[in-house]
This record gives sequence, structure tokens and C-alpha cells, in this order.
Amino acid sequence: MEYFFTKHNCHQQINHHRYYSYYLFIIIAFLLLDFTNATNNTTNIDEGVLGKILSYRNNILESFNEESNENVTTTTTSNESFIEDLTSIFHKPKDLSHFRTMVLTFLRIFAQAFIIFGGVIPYIPQYLVIHRTRNAEGFSSYVCLTLLIANIIRIEFWFGKHFEIPLLLQSIVMIFCMLIMLELRTRVHSQTIRRNSTTDTSTTMSCSREQLTDDMSDKKFTDFQIDYFWQWTTFSSYLEFLFVFTVILSIITWVLHKNLVYVETIGFLAVFCEALLGVPQFVRNLRAKSTEGMSAQMVIFWTAGDIFKTVYFIVRKAPKQFWFCGILQISIDVAILIQVLVYSNKCRSRGQ
Repeated sequence: MEYFFTKHNCHQQINHHRYYSYYLFIIIAFLLLDFTNATNNTTNIDEGVLGKILSYRNNILESFNEESNENVTTTTTSNESFIEDLTSIFHKPKDLSHFRTMVLTFLRIFAQAFIIFGGVIPYIPQYLVIHRTRNAEGFSSYVCLTLLIANIIRIEFWFGKHFEIPLLLQSIVMIFCMLIMLELRTRVHSQTIRRNSTTDTSTTMSCSREQLTDDMSDKKFTDFQIDYFWQWTTFSSYLEFLFVFTVILSIITWVLHKNLVYVETIGFLAVFCEALLGVPQFVRNLRAKSTEGMSAQMVIFWTAGDIFKTVYFIVRKAPKQFWFCGILQISIDVAILIQVLVYSNKCRSRGQ
């Protein structure tokens, strides 16, 4: 009677809780097995339903035992490895391979970040000097022209021959940097011209009205006057020229991007123009016999950045155009530093 009552309750639980039927079946198998062993008092079990239940129960128990043994083994192994780690920390020399890998990864990321953004650093002191003194005569606008042309050509070179992404990103960052410098210099230079023209107008009454108007009028790119090339008084004129230059070069590159001679030529022109970055500043200093208005910190940063850049090119096995022109760039930077020393000593001797 109790058996049927238990069986009836079991069926109700299975119907209401089907997710627990598996466990209830095992419990029933245990109860039937114990009941059979208690009544027959033998080791042989009938081959009927109870025998099948018992064999199924044994299989389940074996699977449970295997899983528990695996868990115990895993726990023991993890404990042993944890003890070994503690022992290696306090009693054995540390394995520096992981630390060395982290250091090398950090240095690689730092080098790439410096390559991308390091070129902007030298122009920060010069920007501050121009902004503070409201005088842009000491900074040559042809420095901006050289870097803008060089980086535009380098981006076009990338479409013909892929090089490292950090170098490509460096070109994009430098274009934005030079546009900012060019905007400041153009604005300050235009204000200086207007201020000087106003002063001359008030002091010199003999000048003709046409001459004064011509001096105070804006010089634009759309005037197409070669005499005023890259000496325009409006920032939009520089943007128009760069737009036209980029479109023309892009069309030529799109047509000849599979021509190896053309690709290698624009690659050399890109880095060669960048190598000549300091030449306009060198010529300006040579003509003026002075470095007044030029930030010496800018030139120092130029030299340090170019040395780092050249070493990076050699280590990363960049195309030969890069590291060859990097060496040329370092030479020009050193020449400008010599100008700073020579002209500063002359100014001191004159002051004495």
C-alpha cells in the first residue's frame, strides 16, 4: 500500500515538476533496491524491472564518481600549482619573460604614439611665441608649405605602396598641425601689414591713393600672381591651393598607382621634401643674419624628433627613402642649431 502511495505521489511530482524527474527516479531506485535487499537477503537481484533500475543506478553512480574524481584532481592540481607559484615567488628567481614582454609592448606602443604625435611637439613653442608677441616674421611660412606638400605626397605614396599605419597617421596629424600654424601666421602677418600700412598712411601724405590701396588689398590665390605665391594674406587661399594640388595628384596617382617607377618616385619626393623642412628657415636666418623671432626650442625638438624618427625607420626596416632622408634632415637641423649659436654670440658681442 505504501509502495503504491509513494508511486502515486511520485507521478504527481513528475507531472508538476518535470525538471526534477531525473533525481526523483534515482531516489525511487535506491528505495526499491534497499527494499529488495532487506526482504530477500541475497546478493543476486532479479533480472526484472528492479534489475534494470539497479544497473541504471550503478551507471549513474559511476558517472558521478568519475566527475567527483576529476573535480578532486583538478582542485589538487590547482592547489599544487598555486603552492608552486608561491614558492617561486618567495624562494625561486622570478621568470622575467612575461615582464620583458610587457616592457617591449609598452615601448612599441610608446614609439608608435611618439611617431604619430611627436612631430607636433616642436611647433608648440613657436606657436606660443607668435601668439604672445603677435609677430610672425621670425617663422618662415615655407616650413608649412614644405611639410604640407611632403605629407600629402606621402599619403598618395601609401596608396601605391603600403607602409606602416603609424607613419600614415603621422602624415594626417602633421597636415592638421601645419594648417593651424599657417592660420595663425597668416592672421598675425596680415594684421601686421595692415597696421604698418595705416602707420605709413598717417605719416606719409605724399603717397598716391592707388599705391596705398594696392598695399592694403588682400593677396589671394585666385589672383594667380606668381609674385605672391605662398604669400597670400587670406587663409582660404592656402586651402584652395592645397585642394587643387591634392585633387591633381590624386588623379595622377589613381591612374599610375600600379606603375612601380611612379610609386617609388613620389615616395622619394615625399621624404625628400620633408628632409628639406629646415632649409627655408635656414635661408631666412642666413639672409637676416639673425634668428630673432625663431624658437630655439623648436629646432632642438626638430633635432631630437628627427634622430628618434631615423632610428625608428632603421629598426622597423622602413623603405630606404625614409631613413636616408632622415639623416639629411638631421644634418639640416644641426646647421640651424649652429646658426643659433653663431648669431646669438654676435648679438652678445654687439651688445657689449
